[in-house]
Amino acid sequence: MTPEEELLQLRTEIDLLDGKILEHLAARARAAQRIGELKAGQHLYRPEREAQVLRSLTTRNPGPLPTATVAHIFREIMSACLALERPLRIAYLGPAGTYSESAAMQHFGAAPTFLPQPSIREVFRAVEAGTVDYGVVPVENSTEGAVGVTLDLLLETPLKICGETSLRIHHQLLSRAESLENVTRIYSHAQSLAQCSQWLANHLPALARTPVASNAEAARLAAEDPTACAIAGEASAHLYELNTLAANIEDDTNNTTRFLVIGTHDVASSGHDKTSLVCSTPHRPGSVHKLLEPLARFGVNMSKFQSRPAKGAQWEYVFYIDVEGHHSDTAIRRALTTLNERSVYVKVLGSYPIPPM
Repeated sequence: MTPEEELLQLRTEIDLLDGKILEHLAARARAAQRIGELKAGQHLYRPEREAQVLRSLTTRNPGPLPTATVAHIFREIMSACLALERPLRIAYLGPAGTYSESAAMQHFGAAPTFLPQPSIREVFRAVEAGTVDYGVVPVENSTEGAVGVTLDLLLETPLKICGETSLRIHHQLLSRAESLENVTRIYSHAQSLAQCSQWLANHLPALARTPVASNAEAARLAAEDPTACAIAGEASAHLYELNTLAANIEDDTNNTTRFLVIGTHDVASSGHDKTSLVCSTPHRPGSVHKLLEPLARFGVNMSKFQSRPAKGAQWEYVFYIDVEGHHSDTAIRRALTTLNERSVYVKVLGSYPIPPM
């Protein structure tokens, strides 16, 4: 067989396979539609079910497609099938082009209606008011630590954590200018300025820095001023038609931000979950040790422990804790019972699937 004949044969095989894929997609979509009819009035989006499906598929992936690619493809399929009933409405910290928008699309796929909000507080408010189904908010960065306003609002509001996603952050230096020679100012979110501080000190030590509400807002301002530049992501570069003067300027090449998905309902166990809670303890010696002892006693693995000043009480603290497992698991239920007896305050913020990828 000549190379030309083999090429023709392979193309014919691909055409047949594409037809079969389309048939199976249509069958899957019809099954999803029927599920929507049977669940009328209930939550159609099931984070635990989606996590189980993705976990199963990525575990069985025979290659040659990378596992991350397989997960992305099937997330988009599930997103499109869910939207046949009604597209989800997702609030995120706007404007368009932010890392929060990228995280929301990474978690939910492209099918939902994404609604930018002017602040993290407004994301919480939109979910609580029912004008959206879910919100996506940043909670911590691997370089700069926790996002305090998100932690405070988790404590203050009745909303639940329904999921999480992590986004690798690559900062670009963007401008309408062709070079840095005529640039006099740089706009960016305060966290991004901090994440690029060493690069800025080495390359642009004299450039005036102006913190703004978001990186996308920084890009918008830079698009209006040819003497300005912005630190933002690639999405903002495309959205505002800006030149990339320097790429990947973050000081830490592993710079990652963790985002939470917030909603109004609990999430059932997926079999591989995380539980987040917040608690406070009397201000006396040994109280923190006494607080954590039940976790060790019942074999609950703690993956995060963070203190934060309590609102309205000087030198008093609340403690944010992540543990492995679902709050319905026997070990966690027993630990929580003892925690409630020993703590001034305990609130389970949510149990949710650990992302398959």
